[in-house]
Amino acid sequence: MLISVKKLKKDFKETELTTEVLKGLDFEIKKGEFVSIMGPSGSGKSTLMHILGFLDKLSDGKYFFEDRDVSNLSDSELAKMRNQKVGFVFQSFNLLNRMTVLENVMLPLIYSKGLESSREQRAKEILDQMGLSHRLNYLPNSISGGEKQRVAIARALVNNPEVIFADEPTGNLDSKSGFQVMKILQDLNEKGNTIILVTHERITAEYASRIINIKDGQIIDDSPVVIRQVAAKNQELIK
Repeated sequence: MLISVKKLKKDFKETELTTEVLKGLDFEIKKGEFVSIMGPSGSGKSTLMHILGFLDKLSDGKYFFEDRDVSNLSDSELAKMRNQKVGFVFQSFNLLNRMTVLENVMLPLIYSKGLESSREQRAKEILDQMGLSHRLNYLPNSISGGEKQRVAIARALVNNPEVIFADEPTGNLDSKSGFQVMKILQDLNEKGNTIILVTHERITAEYASRIINIKDGQIIDDSPVVIRQVAAKNQELIK
């Protein structure tokens, strides 16, 4: 099992006030699955993604990643897991505007032991797969929103992560670019990549094969998608 969560809780404490955000979640995600975590604003879905992606710590319960209990890792251990095991794609892209497209994609490889030339070659290969070979030396501010998100996907993939977290990846994109990004994610899943998509929209969640629906910090439904959205077909409809 890739991910196993047991009675996971997350509280935020401010002086004498404690706010329960996640209230004892139980679920598993297998390697190679495409799962959506869906819920309205304030439901706790982003907090859950931060914990699963080693950006934050749980307050109580257990979190197993590749059968390893990672519930109480130190900050440095979390950083190591984050760099080696996961890739992130965010709504706001989170690219560094003073660095070129190529340099942005190379960033996760800074701590790898290989030569800089091999790191650069790896980044170029991934950018080529994203159809961005002609944008290597461009700055993020000079490319389109859809291209920025493809750069972000390339950066997420460059370390060969075990899982890719996509947090509202189409939120800042037009329909055409959004379908293109979802097609890339579906194609990656077809090749065996584990994808966890975080969204508040049902139609976006249906690009996955399974939806974990969260409300008020609790799972209210966890079931397969009956009629799955297919990005390639949707892309054809708007041509």
